Amino acid sequence: MENKPPRWLVRALITTALIAMAAILVWNALHALFSLIMVVVTAIFVALAIEPPVNWLVRKGWRRGLATGAVMMAVFLLIGSGMAAFGSMLVGQVVDLVEQIPQVYQQVAEWLSQRFDAQIPTQNEALQQVVQSWGSTLAANAWAVGTQLFSSLISGLGLVLLVFYISAQGPAFRATICSPLPPEHQRVVLQVWATAQDKTAGYISSRVILAVINATVTFIFLSILRVDYALPLSLFSGVVSQFVPTVGTYLGGAAPVLLALMESPLKGLAVLVFIIAYQQIENFLVAPKLTSKTMEINPAVAFVSVIAMGALLGPIGAFLSLPMVATCQAVVSTYLHRYELVDDRLLDQDQLPKPRPVRTPAQPDAPADPSAAPATSDQPADPSQTPA
Repeated sequence: MENKPPRWLVRALITTALIAMAAILVWNALHALFSLIMVVVTAIFVALAIEPPVNWLVRKGWRRGLATGAVMMAVFLLIGSGMAAFGSMLVGQVVDLVEQIPQVYQQVAEWLSQRFDAQIPTQNEALQQVVQSWGSTLAANAWAVGTQLFSSLISGLGLVLLVFYISAQGPAFRATICSPLPPEHQRVVLQVWATAQDKTAGYISSRVILAVINATVTFIFLSILRVDYALPLSLFSGVVSQFVPTVGTYLGGAAPVLLALMESPLKGLAVLVFIIAYQQIENFLVAPKLTSKTMEINPAVAFVSVIAMGALLGPIGAFLSLPMVATCQAVVSTYLHRYELVDDRLLDQDQLPKPRPVRTPAQPDAPADPSAAPATSDQPADPSQTPA
């Protein structure tokens, strides 16, 4: 008699195949909508960041939409004025550097020819080689670059609209989310929202403090070296290194190094060494401790979360990792039952050895007092008990 497969096997195989197909479709949809998802997440983060000043204006009698527009306009003006101030200075310095390239190239070619008898192409020959090698590549990628710029512009406009809607319609937005939920779940959602807002404010404040520290230390060092434009360069380095994710450290340090290099190679090298050393001190000493105090995150957890979110979601994930982790930690701590810790030296934060008791020298025995001598068996203490 042949062994027939069980009846449930075919149903299990079909169910497994359907689940696999659904998982593939969901994965492809998430991959296709990844940029949109990141725009929405970033918009929520920015809306949480600007909500405290918006609420302050609303308490002063402003309409919420007008207050949101005023705060966003102030942020745009602040960013635009900073970019205009630093951009004009950097463009002028870069133009001066480009104008000096032919002279520097000629000096390097003469030095190599005299020392090593090396034949270096002339400036015209080198320029022709650059145009031939890069010209075709730039022409082929021009359409891709234009498409990427247009896509970035559309994403930026969508981000601005989402931020305005989420902040201006904050109570209505939260009411829409909470209306399908029972009252106990509504309280959870509102508590999570309030926690996320507090952690986001703490994150922004920590970034501002780090930017101020960075700009101050950089200004002192550039002033000691007597580098031109020390103040704007310090402000540029502090702001860009803290608020531009991943590449902000390199962009913020590149401008001071470039301008110092134009004045003197030794100055440029000194500024480069300073930027590298300061970034190491900030990344491993200052930033973890500051974020752990302002956001109540363990320094090791903060460091690992930035690396992990950056690997998963890119620069935006690295920038949003700390407020996300702080919010999740606060929510979990709220609903997580904690027990009293046992007494163990591994849980002692100080882990200091306990002081040993000090031994005092032995005192000599005092002379016996006959009147206070204790009664012995031969001489009873009570005369009434003396036998007759």
